[in-house]
Amino acid sequence: MDIRQLRYFIAIVEERKISAAAEKLHISQPPLSQQLKSMEEELGAKLVERSGKYFEVTEAGKTLYKYALEMTQLMEEAKMEVKGVGNGVNGTLAIGINTFSVAELTEILHQFNMQYPKVTYKIKQNESSHLCKLVRDRIVELAIIRLPLDLDDFSVLHLYTEPFYFITSQKQKTFDHQVSLDQIQDYPLILPSTEGLGVHYLILEAFSRFHLHPNIVGECSDITLLMDLISSDFCSSIVPETMLKRHKGYSIQAHKISSTTEISSPVGLIWLKNHSLSKAAQNFIDLLNEW
Repeated sequence: MDIRQLRYFIAIVEERKISAAAEKLHISQPPLSQQLKSMEEELGAKLVERSGKYFEVTEAGKTLYKYALEMTQLMEEAKMEVKGVGNGVNGTLAIGINTFSVAELTEILHQFNMQYPKVTYKIKQNESSHLCKLVRDRIVELAIIRLPLDLDDFSVLHLYTEPFYFITSQKQKTFDHQVSLDQIQDYPLILPSTEGLGVHYLILEAFSRFHLHPNIVGECSDITLLMDLISSDFCSSIVPETMLKRHKGYSIQAHKISSTTEISSPVGLIWLKNHSLSKAAQNFIDLLNEW
């Protein structure tokens, strides 16, 4: 077997269908099926078995999959080490960033760039749940996400927990203190996320916990548009503090939501458990630990 066959086998195991694996690998199905048959003949063992529409991995297949992951990872690390110079100053930092991002991210990347000026960057922005998939698929090594999520497959570095704010136009009445959810439940709210995901879920869960019924009139994942709508007095919203730091200059007023309502968003850095990280990723984790 060669490294190419091992990559083929990894795709078959993870996609559980020849057609899906072939699509992921950008090859046709017949040669992929032939490569699987060739590996089974060479090893003298059945690697996968069909169960309905999908493949199930045999015990022999699970053993090969474990070593295939290790060997392909070692191959990638070998390439990186050969190309690198010294103590890992070369390479690529592949990282996913939550849609609302981290207010201090530019400062963090500036600091990282000062220490490792030859490192290049692959930055993906998306919702936290999708970022978890990108890490699992090894499209990115690290991701900064919002919790809570199912993180059994990941190692997690907690970065901070941020409060949420109720924001309205300057035309609305001004609160002279923090606000509670019952004080704002009748305001027309457009939430800054998509139903069922991330911030949207956290906000609705908080209202539900206190048996409140907010006046949700919509959702808007385009943050610039949302801020325009709020400043024009079209609606109000509830947003994490980071969003206010990253979108300044709007004619709005912001009131911190009272801590008694327990609406907050932990933010963390994740990477796959039992997975050898690139030197660039390890250096980035070290920097965040010191930040």
